[in-house]
Formats: sequence, structure tokens, C-alpha cells
Amino acid sequence: MAKIMHVQTVLSMEDIEALKQKTGEGSTKEALAKAVHHFLECQYTHVEDMWAKKIENVVRRKQEER
Repeated sequence: MAKIMHVQTVLSMEDIEALKQKTGEGSTKEALAKAVHHFLECQYTHVEDMWAKKIENVVRRKQEER
């Protein structure tokens, strides 16, 4: 069985609304859970220069499409 921990943080209402809109979730709880899950699973969050790596991948995909 997975261990579960209740956590709290303080965020601005603007950030919460933007997060809910970006994740497509209606509740703060689900939006935060989705964002955390994405952060932990995203290949770019483990790279030192995530934007450079992301651009490299986009350029490579565009070249493969040609």
C-alpha cells in the first residue's frame, strides 16, 4: 500500500486559477495532483538545461518529418 501524506502550501489565487486552466481540472486538488505528477514524470525536469533539451528534441522531430 502506498503511503499518503497531506501537504499544504500558500499560492496566489492567480496561480491557482492559471494552474487549473492549464491542467484542465476544475478543482485545486486535482490541478495540483496533475501538475506534480507531470513534473515527476516529465523527461525535461531531470535535465540541467531543460529548455535546450526540449528545443533539441523539437528540431530533431522537425528534421525527421522532412
